[in-house]
Amino acid sequence: MQYASLGKTGMKVSRLCLGMMTYGSKTWREWVLNEEESKPFVKRALDAGINFFDTADVYSLGESERITGNLLKGIKRENIVVATKVFSTMSDDANDRGLSRKHILDSIDNSLKRLQMDYVDLYQIHRWDSNTPIEETMEALNDVVRAGKVRYIGASSMFAWQFMKALHVSEMNGWAKFVSMQNHYNLVYREEEREMIPLCKDQGIGLIPWSPMARGFFAGNRKRGGGGETPRAQGDPFANELYFRESDFVIAEKAAEIAKGHNATGSQVALAWLLNKPHITAPIIGSSKIEHLDQAIAALEIKLAEEEIQQLESSYQPHPVLGHS
Repeated sequence: MQYASLGKTGMKVSRLCLGMMTYGSKTWREWVLNEEESKPFVKRALDAGINFFDTADVYSLGESERITGNLLKGIKRENIVVATKVFSTMSDDANDRGLSRKHILDSIDNSLKRLQMDYVDLYQIHRWDSNTPIEETMEALNDVVRAGKVRYIGASSMFAWQFMKALHVSEMNGWAKFVSMQNHYNLVYREEEREMIPLCKDQGIGLIPWSPMARGFFAGNRKRGGGGETPRAQGDPFANELYFRESDFVIAEKAAEIAKGHNATGSQVALAWLLNKPHITAPIIGSSKIEHLDQAIAALEIKLAEEEIQQLESSYQPHPVLGHS
């Protein structure tokens, strides 16, 4: 396994982060694996040297955090990096959502209980909250850091001006600053290259993109018009909103063609493309099949030639901004 510092911090994370959204309750999403089914994936990740695990309170409405805690219980806490998130609606209660001080302070305690941990290494705001002043949010996050419940804070998909505003507020007040950005970025969605990625490079922010393989789009089983053959493809309407443009299929076909020369899959090439970007710290990978997890780990060794990278990037067409809500 390869390791890198998360942004400008001294904390080392594996170059792959195991996304825990896939592990939780089938009542939340049909394709989600329960705890017993999830065990082999966490074990395989740990055996491969992956030390970075990302979940969120909203994944299976807390069940993913509970499973994450259970499956990591036997590991020395200092040897793993655990990330979770706050923002999404957790119940019908008016205050059980967003980034108010009340919700953040309540949510970190609830997440720690489910995780059975004294602290999380990385606490991330899942989205931007237009209903709460950013000053209130950043002060609350600073307080959970100072209380020892959180080691570092991070953010997820938003506009670059919003992220810069949050960084500025923290700087002005001497509060803990975001050290990472978990953004939507892959071969068929590269809008982040316009503003967010240059900002993160300038500010020394670690980039840990979600959906690095476009929710299975490069597996070769997605259909023009939407959907695909697998339960995930059939039960993931969000993917239809993100991808499935004609240019996306052209890029996927190029990835599959290049993959033949590396004795790899199109998904591996899509992941290798990201891993070859020096500014990417650790893509967050999801896996519901062990062979897919093994393939993601093997993608660390794929080195793409400059000509191959140009072929993969040349057919890209601009997309609407997607993934911020």
